[in-house]
Amino acid sequence: MFDEMVESTAKGKHKTNKSWTVFISALSQAALVAMLIIVPLLVTPALPKTLLSTLLVAPPPPAAPPPPPPATPVVHVKPSARLIENGKLLAPKSIPKQVNIIKTEEPPPDIGSSTVVGGVVGGVPGGSVGGVLGGIIGASSSAAPPPPPPPKEVVPTRITRGGDVQMASVINRVQPIYPILARQTHTQGTVRLNTVIDRDGRVIEVKYLSGPTMLMQAAMDAVKQWRFKPTTLNGTPVQVECVFEISFNMGGG
Repeated sequence: MFDEMVESTAKGKHKTNKSWTVFISALSQAALVAMLIIVPLLVTPALPKTLLSTLLVAPPPPAAPPPPPPATPVVHVKPSARLIENGKLLAPKSIPKQVNIIKTEEPPPDIGSSTVVGGVVGGVPGGSVGGVLGGIIGASSSAAPPPPPPPKEVVPTRITRGGDVQMASVINRVQPIYPILARQTHTQGTVRLNTVIDRDGRVIEVKYLSGPTMLMQAAMDAVKQWRFKPTTLNGTPVQVECVFEISFNMGGG
């Protein structure tokens, strides 16, 4: 190999034959490139373990079908022998092992040709229909019913009477106190009050109707302290509603 190298000497250049070496070098390089391309294609790459495990695991078996419903038991009924068919009594084909004796109740005694309906407990046979226990035999049953009792009279719980009438039954009358402010302003007049008196004669309700407002409270305070005789209607105590007029003047209460 070293003999074919070019040697530069003083005597001159020695030429080598390179044509076949170039061909061999190109061929070897082409073979190397072909191996680099073909070998990866021939080798199968390994699959990932996770993918391989999912591919190799078999799917679960299908669920078992539900059990069939239980069969309905068949009840065999033994036919009984008919003794009557089409309204005719038939002779039995075999002697039964047990014979049931049927007892019939005796009919009630005959009490006459006529039947009494609607009698009373303790009556006698042959009595009249709709009779009364202890009544007279042969008496007429067409007596008129007793008249209904008269309705009770409704007594009202409250009545309305005039103030003058109630003033006659007053037991204790308290005079109103003249307000100082009303005296200073020379206010006077008449105050009208609607009053309710209970069954005991006590004032239980007072309402202002009209009159000077400065005198209203004094009049209401006085009337609330009044006492009356109880008012009765048909002997029953009732409440009374009436209107009182309380007069105020500068000369007195």
